[in-house]
Amino acid sequence: MEHISQLTAKIREKTAYPDILVISRIFLPKEAVIGEYIYNRCLQDPERVIVLAAGCSGDKVFDQTQQFPVYRWTYPEYWRSGFIGSILKSCLNMVWSFVLAIKLYFRYHYRYIEWGHGYEFPSLLLLSYFLPIRFFIYLHGNDIVCALRNPVLRSLFKLTLHRAEGIVCNSSYTQDYLRTTFRLNTPTHVINPVVRPEKFGIGANSSSLDDLRVSVRQAHNIPETAIVILSVGSLVKHKNFDRIIDNIPLLLTIGVDVHYILCGQGPCESELQSQANRLRVDKRVHFAGHIPDRKLASYYAACDIFAMLILDTKANNIEGFGIVYLEASYFGKPVIASRLGSVLDAVQHEENGILVNPDSGYEVFQAFNRLCQDQQLREQLGRRGKELAKRKTAYKCLYKFEHR
Repeated sequence: MEHISQLTAKIREKTAYPDILVISRIFLPKEAVIGEYIYNRCLQDPERVIVLAAGCSGDKVFDQTQQFPVYRWTYPEYWRSGFIGSILKSCLNMVWSFVLAIKLYFRYHYRYIEWGHGYEFPSLLLLSYFLPIRFFIYLHGNDIVCALRNPVLRSLFKLTLHRAEGIVCNSSYTQDYLRTTFRLNTPTHVINPVVRPEKFGIGANSSSLDDLRVSVRQAHNIPETAIVILSVGSLVKHKNFDRIIDNIPLLLTIGVDVHYILCGQGPCESELQSQANRLRVDKRVHFAGHIPDRKLASYYAACDIFAMLILDTKANNIEGFGIVYLEASYFGKPVIASRLGSVLDAVQHEENGILVNPDSGYEVFQAFNRLCQDQQLREQLGRRGKELAKRKTAYKCLYKFEHR
């Protein structure tokens, strides 16, 4: 990692002629979907990229191991929490990304900027006027919604999109939402997130996956022969975890020895625990809390079915691309998911999972009933899921104009 005072240092020999500055307020080692997405992008062209990102815990050690230069701006410790702190951080993100991007231009003379999200886009707009560069902007869903809340920001955001060389959307749903919100001639690309096995610290075909499966089941007192349903995510209302808990007693009634593991924390945790107690399935519903990436492989290995039944909340926010669906598929697990939004990019009906109407109790129960009682179907969907999870789009498609 290099800070402002180190910008006169020599370019690393590992990075030959970098010409793309990738800017993101979220970047590894901080665990976040956007940070993982941008990092995977950088891994495709390590010789071309320079990264400019916000600092986070553990960044110095992480940055020193990368194949590309990483520069950071930092926050005062007392800004890192609270409402006022979040506003101050946003302002600092805009200021430092602008200032450091200009400093880095005079060092590297990069030709392109890739802005990792729609947040703090005014800095990108200014840079497009100050520097002789072309730029791409990545959009994830909620960053579009944020820009629409203020008429001035909406106008500036539209101008930014018009000036872009290209727009990258994380899903077809995000692209469709963008097109219905703005009339744009800017080329728009869909590049889905991908699974990076290294983040789990173990490969999906490792013989130790069986040991991980056993260890998690033993930790939660789950028999090896039981069917385990898994969900991973923040425990918030629109994730609809209560719908899955509702199905546990129904499955038990028809003779399925089923357990449900929830990985995550959030404001609905106590409410979900109360629901499990009320339905008398508290011994069957296991709250694992927050599980870091390095330990998630154990839980994917331990489950038989992965389920997420998110609700449609596009009036308030857009559910981001569900990387957890791809991760479950990577580990060969069939998925039960809602038939809406960006989920459709990750889950193909009867290919790697079953898509349902999350508001239909009948559809949801039938999906669980099918997969719980049909091992052959689970294995078939799991095998196909492994294949789909390995697909990826090359970011060089953004730069086809270079070869015209």
